[in-house]
Amino acid sequence: MSIAAPHPLPSPPDTLPAGSDVIRIANVRKIYYKPDGSIMAEALRGINVTVRRGEYVAIMGASGSGKSTLMNILGCLDRPTEGDYFLDGKNVAKMGDAELSQYRGRSIGFVFQSFNLIPELTIEGNVEVPLFYQGVPPKDRAQRAKACLAKVQLDHRMGHRPKELSGGQMQRVAIARALVTNPVLLMADEPTGNLDTATGEAILDLFDELHRAGMTVIMVTHDPKVATRCERIVRLSDGVVLEDTRTAGML
Repeated sequence: MSIAAPHPLPSPPDTLPAGSDVIRIANVRKIYYKPDGSIMAEALRGINVTVRRGEYVAIMGASGSGKSTLMNILGCLDRPTEGDYFLDGKNVAKMGDAELSQYRGRSIGFVFQSFNLIPELTIEGNVEVPLFYQGVPPKDRAQRAKACLAKVQLDHRMGHRPKELSGGQMQRVAIARALVTNPVLLMADEPTGNLDTATGEAILDLFDELHRAGMTVIMVTHDPKVATRCERIVRLSDGVVLEDTRTAGML
């Protein structure tokens, strides 16, 4: 009597049906290896998180908790060792490097603590940079950059360079640059970390406005006061989700 071989498990799909989830990560692990092939560290140990369209989510955790690794994977700057990551319905964990780079540029806007502006360019030129890499014609780039700078109330400073702006203004330029591609997801990594309290509050007010307008926002922060501005907090510890809680949010 012969025994039939077990059926192999189906491969994860490349896409999911269109729906309300912007992010769905399933059983994501990230392992760093030593040159000899042995495990150096397991930064993420089976993460499962779903973010619905229009949510405002904070990611928190102590140093070594895995929050930076998770941020890099969510931002398509790194790949999971195992598991699946669906961004706006597409399994980006299965994409090749070139396709992933293009999809990241279209789908995600980034705002960093250090602004990451190009000092030689005007603020209009800085905002146009993502569109340049997408091959958008110059006239369209200029129109879209001006519109995004107007959203952050800096269209009157378009000809100025970053060194002529305050820290808060530079972060507003960075936000305009993140929005210019009409992304499905806005990711912010400690966006008020280099700003004084009053300026930081103004920047958080802007994120609140973007959220109310329907933008999906994920913010990495160590500051509980910043996190409570969000409507949900995902707290990591030792590479796993320790808590996933709703807040009062947007008070």
